[in-house]
Amino acid sequence: MACKQVTIRTFILGRSAKPWPLAATDTPTMQNHRPNVLVICGRNKKRSRTAEHIFKNDDRFSVRSAGISPSSDRVVTEKDINWADIVFVMERRQASRISSAFAHLDLPRIEVLDIDDVYEFMDEELIDLLQDRINGALKLVFEI
Repeated sequence: MACKQVTIRTFILGRSAKPWPLAATDTPTMQNHRPNVLVICGRNKKRSRTAEHIFKNDDRFSVRSAGISPSSDRVVTEKDINWADIVFVMERRQASRISSAFAHLDLPRIEVLDIDDVYEFMDEELIDLLQDRINGALKLVFEI
């Protein structure tokens, strides 16, 4: 099955977004820091869980996953948001919900991956989409 080409969109958070240098070496304190990547979908059963599974042994960054629904296997918490340097969501509405629910926090950058909820856990096409879009965004944001 062919993967469709979709541009990753950054959810604009305004003044509440955490600043991050374009390159991890731009400031002395970031030279040895591995970014913390949080991947979120609706219920943390398929898409975000797949992302965590395929990136869990990646030495470039630390990864966790969560869902925004109260029925999620693992519900996103304030602690997750504070931990994250960047958040990947599958759909724009998820970015809006996170922004609203955690408006009182210094929010990290939120990237919308535009991946519909039509895949099963570890689906080959889903893996290709996640690898392509997350790696592309990490290269642009953190140069890793």
